[in-house]
Amino acid sequence: MLDADIKAQLAQYLELLENPIVLKPSVGEDENSQKLLQFVEEIAAMSTKITVEAGTSEKVPSFSVDRPEEATGIVFAGIPLGHEFTSLVLALLQVSGRAPKIDESVKSQIEAISVPYHFDSYISLTCHNCPDVVQALNIMSVLNPNISHTMTDGSMFKAEVEAKGIMAVPTVYVNGESFTSGRTTIEEILTKLGSTAPVENLSEKEPYDVLIVGGGPAGASAAIYAARKGIRTGMVVDNFGGQVMDTLGIENLIGTKYTEGPKLMASVEEHVNAYDVDIMKSQRSAKLEKKELVEVTLESGAVLKSKTAIVSTGASWRKIGVPGETEFKNKGVAYCPHCDGPLFADKDVAVIGGGNSGIEAAIDLAGIVKHVTVLEFLPELKADRVLQERLHSLPNVTVLTNVQTKEITGENTVNGLTYSDRETGTEVHLDVQGVFILIGLMPNTAWLDGTVERNKMGEILTDKQGATNIPGVFAAGDCTDAAYKQIIISMGSGATAALGAFDYLIRNY
Repeated sequence: MLDADIKAQLAQYLELLENPIVLKPSVGEDENSQKLLQFVEEIAAMSTKITVEAGTSEKVPSFSVDRPEEATGIVFAGIPLGHEFTSLVLALLQVSGRAPKIDESVKSQIEAISVPYHFDSYISLTCHNCPDVVQALNIMSVLNPNISHTMTDGSMFKAEVEAKGIMAVPTVYVNGESFTSGRTTIEEILTKLGSTAPVENLSEKEPYDVLIVGGGPAGASAAIYAARKGIRTGMVVDNFGGQVMDTLGIENLIGTKYTEGPKLMASVEEHVNAYDVDIMKSQRSAKLEKKELVEVTLESGAVLKSKTAIVSTGASWRKIGVPGETEFKNKGVAYCPHCDGPLFADKDVAVIGGGNSGIEAAIDLAGIVKHVTVLEFLPELKADRVLQERLHSLPNVTVLTNVQTKEITGENTVNGLTYSDRETGTEVHLDVQGVFILIGLMPNTAWLDGTVERNKMGEILTDKQGATNIPGVFAAGDCTDAAYKQIIISMGSGATAALGAFDYLIRNY
């Protein structure tokens, strides 16, 4: 069950176990049960601190991770390999007594919850966003006996997933009711539960030398460069990591042959935390003004002041804006083929977009679904030639060019889409159960209306120092008019903007 590489990794982690733990498999006679039982027994055989006892969970196959004489409420319904291997390792360590790496304020919020909550998360082992949710809910279960969590692998429990109409992962239920879908942080889960952190009057913070708005590669790079100059640095982030958290394989980051978005940004966040940066998480900016200082108003109403500011709010997936897109989001309309693709096994799907992202998605989906139809607005695909050649070699892919999507149809879930031939005007209805939309990015700059100068695409205009038209305000990354949107370019532009801001401070303060 466990290959040599995984065993080698696991052996190192198991040496860190602080106290005994008990794995309790609940299994039947089916093949999946026997695989899960073998998996559990192999893990137990690798450490004297792990024992196995028969479980009593109604969900079969599954196993719980408990302490002797004490249930933690953590259950894995499925075999947590793939992207969930880290979730398993952390659960083993944390149940054994190793403290989760979270802020003390977050820990206090979790421990203060007095209402019983049972969470069910539905995941895919190919989903790179799912582990964040699984690990957050496991941490909550470890810290509070009122909270329990069952992770369910959708591919192993297909009937349950279909009965609940789940068409996107991660999807979370609490006490049997739908709770949330998509990548969610532990802070967002707590907020949604109504648990509030101790009130901090952000408006009373002393002015910063540089205030960075955005927590993606550009913002993180800017924070590190600014902090290393010894200047007072603040950072306002909605979710640390930005759009890179939705990126699976990264093979063009110089010096790193291969990594994945969440792994990269976890390392980047750790790097930022090594410096004296005041990071304000779960905060969204609403307005920027230049007065005596630069003032950034948050959606909460708080106002932060700084001598300089660096806007690095990144970009989001562009929407096609047709009827049905919003109504059927997570009900057949998806934006991440890696995460949600396995839920459409043996079904017909459409991919809207003929650029690299769209064609890469179509290629990946072709290995999972019954049939893929690619729809491209332009007369020709825009993807790299090597991707097009790979796409055209696949027997279960149809490519439609010079077509415009008019509507996504369905009842409770997607059942098709209507497109028109741009040359003839003829409308055609295509029967599909899923629609994956990958038509590029749009900058997250709407909150800057009437302030910083932008182009017709909404991208912030900057000079070679990263400066905008407002003195003391700089910008970096995918929210700017940079010619290319790449992680490594965003990191470089963040560094440029920080150096530009530092030079501005020297000359003006």
